[in-house]
Amino acid sequence: MVQVDTLPPLIRSEAQKTHLLIRDFIKRTPILTCTTLSALASTPQSAEALARTEWIGRDPARPKINLFFKCENLQTIGAFKLRGATSFLQRLGDEELAKGVVTHSSGNHAAALALAAKRRGAPAYIVMPRISMPNKIAATRSHGAEIVFSGSTAPEREAVAAEVMARTGATMVPPYDHPYIILGQGTLALEVEEQVGLMLDAGSGGKLDAVVAPLGGGGMLSGIATALSGTGIRVFGAEPSFQGGDDGRRGLAADPPERVTEVKTLTIADGLRTPVGVYPWSVISDREKVGGVFAVTEGQILAAMRLVLERMKVVIEPSSAVPLAVVLFNEDFRRRVEQEGGEQGWNICVVFSGGNTTVEAIGKLFAKEENEDER
Repeated sequence: MVQVDTLPPLIRSEAQKTHLLIRDFIKRTPILTCTTLSALASTPQSAEALARTEWIGRDPARPKINLFFKCENLQTIGAFKLRGATSFLQRLGDEELAKGVVTHSSGNHAAALALAAKRRGAPAYIVMPRISMPNKIAATRSHGAEIVFSGSTAPEREAVAAEVMARTGATMVPPYDHPYIILGQGTLALEVEEQVGLMLDAGSGGKLDAVVAPLGGGGMLSGIATALSGTGIRVFGAEPSFQGGDDGRRGLAADPPERVTEVKTLTIADGLRTPVGVYPWSVISDREKVGGVFAVTEGQILAAMRLVLERMKVVIEPSSAVPLAVVLFNEDFRRRVEQEGGEQGWNICVVFSGGNTTVEAIGKLFAKEENEDER
């Protein structure tokens, strides 16, 4: 087992060391731009649009925004999760690798850990709910993992994972609540810092002002905040508001701030249906590292996803669309950009966290939206 007293601190230099450790096993995913989306983000929302929100009757914000997109949807296995899984596996010794690794996940972490284990020659035991999407089960199995099915609740998944650990001696690799995972996910921010910096140097100049990323368990957001700490680049989180999916935002808004430990939401952003973990919360609740967390509705997430599909010709999953939805539709965030960015505005990088969806799933999402609009 990994000893707690040997875990690295969550600081920028450790993220840099982690990048050196894993860079040969991950893709350096590209940064894309879209003039149309930057123009839309810089256009005030209409009174009609605001009339359907909590900002009804207010003058719309008028930010100036130049957008960049970090495409982790083009990462191997189709999501950023490979970074954290590889970071963890690269730190295990031969004896631990021989016994294998185990996790419980219905999504991208499952496939990421399966591939990372395969590359290290380690057995992988993945506990997946029986209701997991067939394409994600197939992806995980394709990397040679042994899938063990469970019920869909967290206690059911954890109980089966504990049984596997007792039977095999495998090491638990959590999806987000561990320094190795956090530092691994944070490596994407180091690439963003360099890539966007080079693009700005070659173009209009300026600097990267902010990164906006999805917030679920918090491994990626806390990793980004750790990697960019001290650089002057602001970091913000984005969550769905549906059925209390904005636990990070609510926890920060409490007096004093307090981590929300339970979330029950069926938001379409299925990768964000989990409460923020203990380690991630220690970073996210630090106002010097994370400037705030903002939430958006299901309709706004779908609208952002449609824009990416139609204007950028890029396939992303709903969770990936949440940060763009914040930039386009959350008036609190947009007002902050207007006030702090002034006439010059902000250069903002939005993280596309993954693209693991299907044509059928996308079709159902938009068909449901159209049917609701007709009613």
